[in-house]
Amino acid sequence: MMPTDIIEPDPFNAIVDAPFDSALSERYLVYALSTITARSLPDVRDGLKPVHRRLLWAMRLLNLDPAQGYKKCARVVGDVIGKYHPHGDQSVYDAMVRLAQSFAMRYPLVDGQGNFGNIDGDNAAAYRYTEARLTQVAIDMMDGLDEDAVDYRPTYNGEDHEPELLPGLFPNLLANGAAGIAVGMATSIPPHNAAELFEAAILLIDQPGATDAQVLEHVTGPDFPTGGIVVDSPAAIAESYATGRGSFRVRARWHVEDLGRGTWNAIVTEIPYGVQKGKLIEQIATIINDKKLPILADVRDESDSEIRIVIEPRARTVDATMLMESLFRMSDLESRVSLNLNVLDSRRTPRVMSLREALQGWVDHQFIVLQRRTAHRLGKIADRIELLDGYITAFLNLDRVIEIIRTEDEPKPVMMAEFDLNDRQAEAILNMRLRSLRRLEEMELRKEREGLEAEKTGLEALLGSDARQRTRLKKDFGRLRDRYGLETALGKRRTTIEEAAPAREIPLEAMIEREPITVILSQRGWIRAMKGHIDEATAAELKFKEGDAAFLHFAAQTTDKILLAAENGRFYTLAADRLPGGRGFGEPVRAMIDLDGDIGIVALLPASRAEKLLVAATDGRGFVVRTADTIAETRKGKTVMTPRLGAKLKIVRAIDPAADYVAAIGDNRRLLVFPLNELAELARGQGVQLQRYRDGGLSDAITFVFANGLSWAMGGESGRTRTESDLTAWRAARGAAGRMPPTGFPRDNRF
Repeated sequence: MMPTDIIEPDPFNAIVDAPFDSALSERYLVYALSTITARSLPDVRDGLKPVHRRLLWAMRLLNLDPAQGYKKCARVVGDVIGKYHPHGDQSVYDAMVRLAQSFAMRYPLVDGQGNFGNIDGDNAAAYRYTEARLTQVAIDMMDGLDEDAVDYRPTYNGEDHEPELLPGLFPNLLANGAAGIAVGMATSIPPHNAAELFEAAILLIDQPGATDAQVLEHVTGPDFPTGGIVVDSPAAIAESYATGRGSFRVRARWHVEDLGRGTWNAIVTEIPYGVQKGKLIEQIATIINDKKLPILADVRDESDSEIRIVIEPRARTVDATMLMESLFRMSDLESRVSLNLNVLDSRRTPRVMSLREALQGWVDHQFIVLQRRTAHRLGKIADRIELLDGYITAFLNLDRVIEIIRTEDEPKPVMMAEFDLNDRQAEAILNMRLRSLRRLEEMELRKEREGLEAEKTGLEALLGSDARQRTRLKKDFGRLRDRYGLETALGKRRTTIEEAAPAREIPLEAMIEREPITVILSQRGWIRAMKGHIDEATAAELKFKEGDAAFLHFAAQTTDKILLAAENGRFYTLAADRLPGGRGFGEPVRAMIDLDGDIGIVALLPASRAEKLLVAATDGRGFVVRTADTIAETRKGKTVMTPRLGAKLKIVRAIDPAADYVAAIGDNRRLLVFPLNELAELARGQGVQLQRYRDGGLSDAITFVFANGLSWAMGGESGRTRTESDLTAWRAARGAAGRMPPTGFPRDNRF
């Protein structure tokens, strides 16, 4: 019988009995680690993510040096995704485009030709239209790749090899910054000035134990490709850099352009990093259309190769600083750029570093690169000296060498035995050309060997001395610092570090167009605001829903804050400009605030009416409160009075600044007058007893000027008032019972 082939089961079809949560967590952890280490976080040593590293490597193999011509981006992207990075072509091209954008990269690594997008937010052209080559910065990043400066690894398919990281003599991580979102962590590093980074790196070479403060003497703050002004304090910047976490407030750079005759425009010449100019213009235009900033009239984009945004004020009397500070608050003319220095360290472990630690990680890598390049060069020198020794031996015994070659069938072993040569030397001699046998060649070989011996001695001394390595690295850093120096066009600092003065409180009038209105509240709590100030006759003709009627109305401005006081002692704040219009019956005020329907409304008045208010409950307790202390910031309102059990807030009246006395009258028709200074001024509480009652409670209370007496309306259609000038009979201490009011006082016991 023929043996039966044994078919091995497919391991991918096998069913594994395992807890679902552990299986899921193991697989998700693999994905998370892959995302963190091989996609989203940059390496502290060269500051690159894998996709950027592979892009530069592919472009280097295509010989796209700055001195060479451009090649189509499609060719580069094809090589990258075919050989090194098996991901989507669009994602690779997007990464390449960013490396070429001068408004995104402080020191672009790719020199693009064609449409690579713009600061307005427009996308780049397709990769079949654009061309690219490397910049000098990228060449500096890869300097040493041919000298064993870094390790190589096989590509994903094993057909080729790629560097695990770049030598990175340019401090790319901090100079160009980085941004990425991994799984459970992210990174956000703003760009910095390379010359300042080189100065700080030289400091770390001289003083490995330098503090964060010493490093910040050289690195003053971010240096964005789009310029702008960082307005944080030095202390806040130092704190962010010391912890590796924080943010920077970046403002647009602007100046006033005088148009003559007192007119002017504000001109924005630099916008914050990462802000798209097109969206910024739309944002400011929306502010104008929505009338959120009445002192702003127009915005125009007059940019060409340079940014020029024209901001036109409503009138020449507008304060330019107030206008711009308002726009800083309301638009992306001021934005925050976050700092999260979360990178892969030399062991490819993600962690948040301080600025000094990140810079130190790069400097340590440069020492390793220097040592590896030196060792590699020593190996090359040793190989060359070995060959030169063979050549010189051949020249010294030229006739015998020629004789051996001519007469022997196998000249190599004979030469090796006679002249004590190794296989490599003998092979090199046999491969020499006849033209090399001239006398001059021997002199050049000896000269070359002497030069290599001298270089070898110097490199061995370098490799064996930490001091020499520090000196060499400082020299290399100094050379690049001069190339990207502050006096060069590319290296000149673009972002200014200026601590902004404390932000001024922008007057409400600047945000809202000031217009007269009449606020109307019905008995059922429907509120509306009519344009203009109406008279009593017009007010009498107002229409309300069936079963509803007028409760109160008053004149105000759209810039006012309207205070609403409820029976439970809570005060609510309404913006006058956001009240429903006068057409129709308005809207329920309770829908604008968190006020239950069973809680009555006591008062509605503009906050600007008086600096202080008199508040009192039905049990006769009350106090004076500052109007500013009653303004609430949320729909929930603010508790001002806390009435005792069974009592409710009854009175809220504005206090005349000249008033010196309080008049209170109870349901028992007893009137009491006492000095205002006997009443406590509180921000919150139950207050003190205004008047004492045997039965009933407080009916009304008011403040007035004692010398002027107390006045009240006579009633009827006459519109006359009566004034009681001598109130001595009713004057007593606070908390007294009072006595019957003057003859003719209103029967409803209301002032």
